[in-house]
Parts: sequence; structure tokens; C-alpha cells
Amino acid sequence: MPVTTVEHQGHLPGTAEYRRVLTALFAAGIATFVLLYDTQALLPDLAHAFHVSPAESTLSVSATTVGLAVALLVFGPLSEALGRTVLIRFSMAASAVLALACAAAPTWDSLIAIRLLAGVALAGLPAVATAYLREEMHPSAQARAAGLYIGGTAIGGMAARLVTAPIAEAAGWRWALLAAAALSTACAVVVAVTLPPSRHFVATRLRGRTVLAMQRRALADPALLALYALGACAVGALVAVFNAVGFRLTAAPFHLGVGLVSLIFLTYSLGTVSSTVSGRLADRLGRRAIAPIGCAVAFGGVLLTLTGSLPVVIVGIAALTVGFFAVHGLASGWVTARSHASGASPSQAAAFYLFSYYVGSSVFGNMGGRAWSADGWPGVVTVAGSLLGIAGVLALALRRIPPLVPPSPAAVP
Repeated sequence: MPVTTVEHQGHLPGTAEYRRVLTALFAAGIATFVLLYDTQALLPDLAHAFHVSPAESTLSVSATTVGLAVALLVFGPLSEALGRTVLIRFSMAASAVLALACAAAPTWDSLIAIRLLAGVALAGLPAVATAYLREEMHPSAQARAAGLYIGGTAIGGMAARLVTAPIAEAAGWRWALLAAAALSTACAVVVAVTLPPSRHFVATRLRGRTVLAMQRRALADPALLALYALGACAVGALVAVFNAVGFRLTAAPFHLGVGLVSLIFLTYSLGTVSSTVSGRLADRLGRRAIAPIGCAVAFGGVLLTLTGSLPVVIVGIAALTVGFFAVHGLASGWVTARSHASGASPSQAAAFYLFSYYVGSSVFGNMGGRAWSADGWPGVVTVAGSLLGIAGVLALALRRIPPLVPPSPAAVP
């Protein structure tokens, strides 16, 4: 039976358990995004080493996100029977092993196949993380905790590029991927040691009819559908830009080395700040008020990258990152809150959100490489700007969908 007494409604900020949860999920978020995007800064090197085009090289990123997206639809319902912590620990351990295999891949096809399997293994964390936070954290701290978890993914995204690119420049791409595998292994150890067991999780016996009913409820609410599409468009814009920016900055008129280009990913540290701050603002003002602002900031950042000035391009990338992580942090927590209020399964809704998110990352992100090959940087900006424009419309539409509970100082579903 879940604990229902007031003092056990969830971990509160300042308690040891609260710190353990955030430490574990922060480390897990780092590992997940390190392994998802550790090849992104290496795309020019991989294109040269395996004699593939820039558009083909982005498959090393897209294959992983596709594998993750499909596996989410399985791991979400599975977590209802097995539990959240089991899948999180399995995900971290299995993905670390596959990361080592990527560094030893002998051919381009084998690298893509292993990256696809790594995406499947990684799905165990994002499929259940926000549902775990909703169950284990006190309601007053849920948006803040989700923001900190997303902040961990931002650090992971930054580390993926900052760790791999300089090592690749000095010793080759295989050593770079080996370093990413070592970092993810260390994070897996942190998760195994610090993640507290679930106290509020109640296992559900899986039946085909039950799973289908859960899926129908998670697809019946127009607000949830809008959130799924919002995540797909926002991340698609971000990945399209970051997939192409390495090719742009190593070409004329910038002519930067791969190591220097990787420094652009320091902007991911701003994503940690923006996701945390937006979560705190949402706890006070509501997610509906903050999400459109994040879309506008990201859109403005993309437009700034059209300039030929390197400092302005960097500012534009930074603004895109800030806006994206604010939107993603809000949307991911919003999905579980809204689904809980509507009677849908939070883990199933989270799985649909992340399925849409990673399909958007794969499909729209790959469009960034193709746009660069076809039309140069203006083509990339057209793709990313269009996606963020759609995201902004969706964020505004969400303001008009009635909440399922009366407004309160906390975020409203």
C-alpha cells in the first residue's frame, strides 16, 4: 500500500532522501545524454573516417534516439509491473557496456547497429524518471525536482561534446568514445549507490487490455497531445542546429578546429540554470505562463545565428539552449502532472511524450544535416525556426485548455 500520511507524502527539500534522489537522477541524466550525443561533436571526424556524407554521419545520433524512442513504448508500461528503480539501474548498467562496444566498432554499419541497441538500453531511465519523481517527491517540490533532473541531462549533453571532441582531436574518435563510456560507467555506480527504493510505487499486473486502456487514456487528452508535439518540435530545433553547427564552424569563414568547436557546447550549462529556474517559477506562476516565454527565447536565439559574427552566433546558440531547456523541463513535468489529474498512467504518458521527443530529435535533427548540405546555414535556421514557431503556437494553445484542477500557487495541470 502507498504511504498516505501527511509526513510521508513525498521527500521534501532539505532531507537526506531528497538529496539522494536528486543526486542519483542528476547522475543518471548526465550518463543518458553523454551516451545519446557523444558522437555529435565528432560528426566531421566520423564522416571522414568512414567516408560518409554529413547527412549520413548524423545517423550515429539518430539511430540512438530512434532506438530509445521505440523502447520507451515498452519500458513505460513495463515499469508499472517491475518498478521504477529496477529499470533505472538496468538502463545505466546495460548502456555503459554498449558504450564500450561503440568505441571498438569496426565498420560504419556495426557502429550504427550498436548505437541503436544503446538507445534501447538507455530508454529505462527517461521512461520512468518523471513518474518516479511524481511518486516520491512532495507535491510542492515536484516541478523543481523535475527541473534539476533536466539540468542533469543538460550537463550530460554538454559533457558529451566537451569530453569527446578534444580527445578525438588528440587521439582519435575511438578514444573519445571510450572516455564517454568511462564517464557513463562512473555515473552508473553513483546511481546504484544513491538511488533510494520507491516508497509510493504500487505494482500493476500487466494485461494486454490494461495496457491498451492506459494508452488510450494517455492519447485522449488534447493537452497531453499538445505537450507531446511541443517536446518533439522543441528538441528537433535544438538537435538540427547542433548537428549542423560543427560543419559550419569548421568551414569558412570561421575555420575552427573540432576541439574549439566543442566549446560551443558549454552553453549547455545555461540549460541547467534555465530548467531549474523555470521549474521554480512554474511552482509559483504555473507552467502555462512560463512555457511560451521559453519558446520565444529559443526562437530569437536561432535568428541570431544568421549573423557572420562568431560572438553573436555563440549568443544565439546560448539563447536557443536556455529557451529549449526551460520548455523541455516544464513540459516533461507537466505531462506527468496532467496525466495523473486526468486518470491516465503517468509513466505511459511520459513514455508517449518521450517517444515524440526522441522521434522529433531523430527526424528533425537529421533534417538539420540535410538542410546544411542543401542550403547551408540559412536552410538550418529555416528548419529550426519553423519548428520553434510551431512550438510557440502549441504553448499558447495550452493556455486555453482548461486545467483539470482549480488553479493553485503550484503548477497547474
